[in-house]
Amino acid sequence: MLEPEVIAKISSISSALEVSGYPKPGNVHRTRNFPDMVFEDFLISGIVTGDIIRKAAIQASLNIKGETNYCNAEVGKYILEAVNETDKWIKNNTNLGIMMMEVPIAQAAAISNNFSEIRDNIGKLLKDTTVEDAINLYDAINIADAGGMGDQEDYDVQSENAKEELRENNQTMYDVLDISASWDQLAFELTNKMPKTFEVGFPTFNKLIKEESINNATLLTFLTILSEVPDTLISRKYGKEQAEKISENAKTLLGEYEEEYFEKDLIYFDNYLFENGFNPGTTADLTAASIMLSYLKEEMD
Repeated sequence: MLEPEVIAKISSISSALEVSGYPKPGNVHRTRNFPDMVFEDFLISGIVTGDIIRKAAIQASLNIKGETNYCNAEVGKYILEAVNETDKWIKNNTNLGIMMMEVPIAQAAAISNNFSEIRDNIGKLLKDTTVEDAINLYDAINIADAGGMGDQEDYDVQSENAKEELRENNQTMYDVLDISASWDQLAFELTNKMPKTFEVGFPTFNKLIKEESINNATLLTFLTILSEVPDTLISRKYGKEQAEKISENAKTLLGEYEEEYFEKDLIYFDNYLFENGFNPGTTADLTAASIMLSYLKEEMD
C-alpha cells in the first residue's frame, strides 16, 4: 500500500501533466488560454488539492481498510473539500471532474495491496456511497458551476429542494450518478469501475510513457480517448452528432502520427475546436485519471 503523501503527489503530477500536454485540441494547455481561465489556473488547482487527496487517502486507510462496507470513506466530502479549496484560489471550474475521478482512485489506492486491486475497490467505494456523499457532490457541482452536470428531471442539482429530495428518497451518490450515466461519461465511469480510464486511457499512457516524451504520451493518450469516446461535455452543449464527428476527426489525426504533416493538422484541429467552442473537457478529466493510474502502477508494482 502506498503512503497517502505519495498518492497526493501522484494526483498533483497527473493534473499538471494533463494540462501541460500541448497542443491538446480544444483544451487549455501551455500554449492556449481561454478568456475565462488560463494555463496557470490548472497548475494552481493541482497544487492546492494535493492536501485534500492526502486527507482522503488517510480517511480510507484508517476507516475502511478491512471493512466489508466502505460507506465511511466519505467520497463526496473530499470532492467537496477539493472544490472548495480550489475556489479559494481560482474562480473557475478547473478540476471538478478530475476530483470526481481522483478522490476515489486515491482512496482505492490507499487500501489496495497492489495495483490490480484498485479497480474493484473503486467499484465498491462508489457502490457504498451514502446520501451525504450525494449532497456533498451536489454542493461541489454548484460551487464549481459545472455547465450541464447534474441537470436532470429527477434530483436536478439546481433545484432548491434537491437536498431534501435526496434525503427523502434515500438517494446515494452512486444512485444520482447512475441516473446521469446514459449521457454523462464521468457518471458512467464512476458507476462502472471506470472502463474507459482503465481499458483505454491508462494502458495507452502506460505504454507511451516508455516510448515517447511525457508531452507526446499525454497528447496521444488524450487523442486516443477522444477518438474512442465522444466527449459528453461537447455532446451536452452541441449534440451527440457533433461530438461523434469530433471523435472521428481525432481518430483520423491519430492515424497521421508518423506523417510529417501531423503537427500541422494537429494545430489546425486545436484551432478549429477552440474557435468553435468545442472543449473536450471530459476527455481531459479521463486523461488526468489515466496518468494517475500509470504513476500508481509504477509505484505499487
